[in-house]
Amino acid sequence: MKILHAKLLLGSMLITLSINPIALNAQGCVAIRHFSSCVGNSLENNLLGNGDLQIGMNYRYFKSFRHFRGTEEESDRVTNNTEVINHSHAWDFFLTYGISDRFYTSITIPTVINARSSLYEHGREERNSTFSRGLADIRAGVGYWLLDPIKHSGGNMAVGIGIKLPTGNYNATDIFYNVGPEGSPEVRPVDQSIQPGDGGFGLTVDFQFYKKMTTGLFAYGGGFYLLNPRETNGIRTFRETLSPLLENEAIMAVPDQYSVRTGLSYSLSNALSTSLGARFDAVPVKDLIGGNEGFRRPGNVLSIEPGLAYFLHNLTLNLNVPFAVRRDRPQSVTDRQTEISTGTPRNGDAAFADYLINFGISYRFTKSKTMEIDPSLMDTFN
Repeated sequence: MKILHAKLLLGSMLITLSINPIALNAQGCVAIRHFSSCVGNSLENNLLGNGDLQIGMNYRYFKSFRHFRGTEEESDRVTNNTEVINHSHAWDFFLTYGISDRFYTSITIPTVINARSSLYEHGREERNSTFSRGLADIRAGVGYWLLDPIKHSGGNMAVGIGIKLPTGNYNATDIFYNVGPEGSPEVRPVDQSIQPGDGGFGLTVDFQFYKKMTTGLFAYGGGFYLLNPRETNGIRTFRETLSPLLENEAIMAVPDQYSVRTGLSYSLSNALSTSLGARFDAVPVKDLIGGNEGFRRPGNVLSIEPGLAYFLHNLTLNLNVPFAVRRDRPQSVTDRQTEISTGTPRNGDAAFADYLINFGISYRFTKSKTMEIDPSLMDTFN
């Protein structure tokens, strides 16, 4: 019977799943927070032995510019140069520690740089940009594998719970032009979509699973839900200055978010794997807990997500690029309120991206111990 370093072996197995923990990727103005589950949804990063430590960084970028109202694209916005353009960069620095072979805990410290270009926020006469940067909302949590990872290497499921802290600035400001007295510039809070934080304490629940289908081929899946009980954060949007009908959207909401994903991953070699899956990311119209007043852009995105991962000893690199195939900006609570009060149909719009770039790098520090692995399980790791 071969003697193998247990965590090196487990890392080799799960890297075939190459699941990047950066999400929620609801692609644009709808995704007001570059957010992931508190314990991440990366199988490989969470499969740790007692005393193992994983550190890493995940980077995400997208450009949102395609406007949707419901599932219909308003292509004239780009043609007429009236589209809103968001450039979003996020770096999540994380640390995960194996409390035991089945329990793990993790903390994620996110930072962001965002830019937003628009006409309507600057008097509608000229295009200008606003910016935000800095620390976002820190997340921490714990997870548990339901089965022993060594004995059940062909399939397993983990569940987790965590908290989101309101550490990010949710009142970031910049200069808006042509909006003050006599068209003067004025300092105001930037749009909800580029605020580094949302101002609420949150609770997340998550799950993740993998299942061996045949040698080298795995099915994977997972998801999380963020509950944000706080209804509004008190920050003014200034939307009511655009129209009296938007009075009910004068204050920013603190909405829930969720994401689910599933797919297949295939090991090309001991060091390289590829994956293809689908994901669904959303900001819901209504929260599970708390009220639903204030301004939010609800929306959801269905994406096809190819991925590639590389594993060398304890170093992991992965790249995932979700491509949007369906985008939807449903009617919000405030849209419905306005429709009822005016008798005129109303459904706000939102800008979405065509794709995202998710890149991750991590390194695992393992304890200097070995354990015996049943030879019948060896093909699982190839």
